[in-house]
Amino acid sequence: MTSAARPVSRRYPHAGRQDLVEELHGLPVPDPYRWLEDAHAPGTRRWSDEQQALYEAERAQWPDLRSWEEQVAALTAVDRASPPRSRGGRLFWLRQDTGQEHPVLMVRDPGPGGAERVLLDPHALDPSGRTVLDAWQPSLEGDLLACQLSRNGTENSELSVIDVATGKTVDGPVDRVRKSSVGWLPGGRAFYYVRRLDPRLNPGEECYHRRVWLHRLGTAPHTDALVFGEGRGRTEFYSVAVTADGRWLAVRASPGTGRRSDVYLADLTAGPPERPLLYAVQEGLPAASRLHVVPGTGLQDALWLRTDHGAPRGRVVAVRPADLHLGPRAWREVIPERPDATLTHLTVLPGPAPCTPGPGTGSGLGLGSAPAPGPGPGPGGSDPAPGSGWGRGVGRSLAVVAWSCRAVAEVSVYDLADGTHLATAALPGTGAVGDFSPGPYGSYEAYFTYTGFVTPPRVLRIDARTGRVTRWHHPPSPARRVGGAHTRQVTFPSRDGTRVGMFVISPTGRPDVPRPLLLTGYGGFGQIMSPRYRAQVLAWVRAGGVFAWAGLRGGGEEGERWHLAGSGEHKQNTFDDFAAAADHLLAAGWSEPGRIAVMGTSNGGLLVGAALTQEPGKYAAVVCRAPLLDMVRYERSGLGPSWVPEYGSAHDPGQLRTLLDYSPYHRVTPGTSYPAVLLTASDGDTRTDPLHARKMCAALQHATTGPAPVLLRLEHGVGHGARSVSRAIALEAECLAFLAHQVGLPAPRLL
Repeated sequence: MTSAARPVSRRYPHAGRQDLVEELHGLPVPDPYRWLEDAHAPGTRRWSDEQQALYEAERAQWPDLRSWEEQVAALTAVDRASPPRSRGGRLFWLRQDTGQEHPVLMVRDPGPGGAERVLLDPHALDPSGRTVLDAWQPSLEGDLLACQLSRNGTENSELSVIDVATGKTVDGPVDRVRKSSVGWLPGGRAFYYVRRLDPRLNPGEECYHRRVWLHRLGTAPHTDALVFGEGRGRTEFYSVAVTADGRWLAVRASPGTGRRSDVYLADLTAGPPERPLLYAVQEGLPAASRLHVVPGTGLQDALWLRTDHGAPRGRVVAVRPADLHLGPRAWREVIPERPDATLTHLTVLPGPAPCTPGPGTGSGLGLGSAPAPGPGPGPGGSDPAPGSGWGRGVGRSLAVVAWSCRAVAEVSVYDLADGTHLATAALPGTGAVGDFSPGPYGSYEAYFTYTGFVTPPRVLRIDARTGRVTRWHHPPSPARRVGGAHTRQVTFPSRDGTRVGMFVISPTGRPDVPRPLLLTGYGGFGQIMSPRYRAQVLAWVRAGGVFAWAGLRGGGEEGERWHLAGSGEHKQNTFDDFAAAADHLLAAGWSEPGRIAVMGTSNGGLLVGAALTQEPGKYAAVVCRAPLLDMVRYERSGLGPSWVPEYGSAHDPGQLRTLLDYSPYHRVTPGTSYPAVLLTASDGDTRTDPLHARKMCAALQHATTGPAPVLLRLEHGVGHGARSVSRAIALEAECLAFLAHQVGLPAPRLL
């Protein structure tokens, strides 16, 4: 290792540079800081401790940090709830009141005077705040609940079953579970779930080799029956669901985080649940589909698919179980693709059925969910007329559908018999919606979350018979909008002429004077950047700055084609869109040179890492959180192998060239004056390993010739996402204070 000379203005911890150059497919690939990949090596620990000391010393010099903490805490102090799930006459939902570190799981018992009570409180289980409730699913009868808890941010959950009446654990734990879906069988004595193989059989691949299993309560997990996944790819993800009458099992398989999926259905009345005969609904198609089946469905009745097969923006089709062997040629289009909007959510609400599913068990299964939001207000509809055709055998079924139009949510109701549009719901404003949760069976009701840039999340209820939307008052805090911020939607040309959308949030709603600008984006995995309540946005704007949220290619703002246009060999389009967003904001007068800050997380961390290394003179400050930065070796850690469908693989010569062209770590150039950079990482992150932040930090500290700091914030005992409220506030406040200190944004005023 050789020592690197440091600029006289700042002394960084010593990081020896290895003379390590690998030849891959004929290309020389330098990797001077590979030794920092080993988090447990004494040299890495010493270097990390010194980096933390440097960060704390720099942080102490930010004069307005306390004001940012107070502002972020005040804006975060809103009561929140998830849409309720109805099972066996009980309602289950997550609730987080102001002051609580984590959401708690609530239950309301049956009957008009049913008591509301806390069923599970992660903070009571672990006052340190390091235990997180990752997922939960009540049984069909509502008397049992499968819950998944993980610690220290790892997202490696243990699944246990608790008795809802007593709160006592009656089964488990089952380890090697990661936010698994759970498909309960009637009676609550068994369920399907997803679990990884024993890592002792697959050393070095602890995150992979998932399988679908059947677990019977009271039996040891190692005796669970293997149901699905044998012989399939090691990076595949699975989800499972069972209809409320126990007849149908659905399994969805996706190759890593790729948008393609295979979908299977089994009739559980045809044999023992340990050996279901799964028929392909969709297999081998370059398309993503999600299956929706309602209780009482027979072989000649309809089930529904939300799919982008033949429709990049999404559509809904119907197919009979008896016709599954015919493939897509047996599909009948019910809700067609829209040219102006992307289909993001669907729930099927059946009417009274001839079967007798458990009371209050919802509309059956909706296999798979996609995070998203979407656009548009509109009047409520009138009571729809009775339908006809398919679906008669299970009562008249309605669909509640969410669309995203220019990244703003719209919710509509359709008759699934013939696809007639019945109503467009009146939403509270320009915002986003979350997944639908069906109400009690036959109620034609569904619940969903609504939020906007200035509107904290609230749970709404829609009556599909009328399209009328009302608020579900849990928690009972009054609805409020946070003032001092105005939103505009703009479009701008990217470098190849493609029009890109962006939200601009500012104190006045117009470019009256140049202000400090904070630009962010994501541009990956088909995710939509939509209006959502975030304390970081409002704190920045209330301090007098401008916050811009760009909908870059690689996301899902304009459907699957938009996603593909910013992934794989086209990934540079994402970075070009981001640079063009900054150019547009400067040209329009929202800001001025020297006052642009950028921030991104995860795939967004890759985005700002690329922005930093491709045009270092454009930005005054960069916050790069939980990032991917070494794109040549990203497959070797965390969930990296799962992301090959999104980025490509260094094992392929052509894809290696693409990755190397934009890999931020490899584009760091000694002798460059880099802007101020704050990299953040967490030691419990099992998705994006902190090694990316460590290696990038060392490379930038060695290379930069300017006076601006390059810092690393390493957090212990948390992971990629969920953390306690106090830790989330500290992270947001420190990132904002760092950026504001660099671009001259004064301290915000407390609300």
